[in-house]
Amino acid sequence: MNRFRQLFALLALLVSGIAAAHAQSGYPDRPVKIIVPIGPGGSYDLIGRHLADALSKRMGQAFVVENKPGAGTVVGTQAASQSAPDGYTLVVGGLSNMAFNSALYSKLGYDPRKDFVPVALVYKFGYVMVGRKDLPHGKLQDIVAAAKANPGSISVATAGVGTGQQLVAAAFMKAAGVKFQEIPYKGSPPAFTDLLAGRIDLFFDSIAAGLPYVQSGQARGIAVLSSKRSPLAPDMPTMSEAGVSGLDVDSWLGIFAPAKTPPEAIAKLRREIRASLPELKERFEKSGGEAWDLPDDKLDAFIASEYDNWTKLIREAGIKLD
Repeated sequence: MNRFRQLFALLALLVSGIAAAHAQSGYPDRPVKIIVPIGPGGSYDLIGRHLADALSKRMGQAFVVENKPGAGTVVGTQAASQSAPDGYTLVVGGLSNMAFNSALYSKLGYDPRKDFVPVALVYKFGYVMVGRKDLPHGKLQDIVAAAKANPGSISVATAGVGTGQQLVAAAFMKAAGVKFQEIPYKGSPPAFTDLLAGRIDLFFDSIAAGLPYVQSGQARGIAVLSSKRSPLAPDMPTMSEAGVSGLDVDSWLGIFAPAKTPPEAIAKLRREIRASLPELKERFEKSGGEAWDLPDDKLDAFIASEYDNWTKLIREAGIKLD
C-alpha cells in the first residue's frame, strides 16, 4: 500500500510538472495586465500603452493597461507587488517607483529590490538645464562661479518634492558644489511660466519639455545632463563638456514583474519586447526619448546601482515625502 501511495504521489507530481510546463509554454493564454502607476498621460503611460499595443500584436493575446495612480507611483506599484507572480500582472517601472521611493518614504508598502524582477528596460530620456532668457550668466561655468561666490543668489524651480526635476537639481548642486535657492512649484507648467516671465533663474526638466522653449528663444539652453549630446539638441553641450563632471543622468523606464514570476514567462516577454523595439523606435523618439535595449545580464547590476546612488543622494539632501 505504501509503495502504491508513493507511486501515486510521484505520478501526481509528474503530471503537475507537465501541466505547469505546458501552461508556461503556452504563455500567455489569457489577457495580461500592465499596471501604469500614474494617471493617463506622461512617460509611464506612454511606455505602458506602446508596449501593450506591440505585445498584443506579437503574442496574439491582449495586453491591457490599467492606470492605477496614487501617492505618486506608490499605490499602483504596491498593487503590482501583491499580485500573483504568474506573468499576468506587470508594472511599468522607472526611477520614481524603483529607485526614488524607498528613500523618500520611511514606510513604503513594497521593496523594489525584493518584490520585483526586471523584465526589460526599453526607454530613456535626458534632462536639460534651462535658464531665463536674460540670465546674465551665459555659460555653465559662469553660473557655478556666481553661485559659489554668493550662495543662494541663483534660484532654481522644482516641480514638487521628490520629483525627478527636484532630484536632478539636487544632483547638480552636489556635483557642482553649489547651493541654489529652491522655489517649489506644483508641476512643470507653473515652473516654466515663471521661468519665461523671468521670475526664476533656472529649471531642470526633460529635454522634450524644455527644448521647445529654448528653440523658440523664450529660454536659454545651458547644458544636457546625459552622457552624450542629445540628437534633439546637437549644439547643446553635456555637463561634462560645459565644466561639471560626474553628472551623467538619464531617466529610464521599463517593465517589471512580481518576484518569483516563472522564468519561462520572463524569458518569453524579454524576447518579444526586444523584437518589438525596432517598430517602437520612431514612436519613442517623437516623445523626446530613445529606445533602449539593455542586455539581460546587465539589468540587475544597473538597477541596483541606480537604487544605491539615488538613495544616497536623497538621504544626504534630506528630502522626504512623509
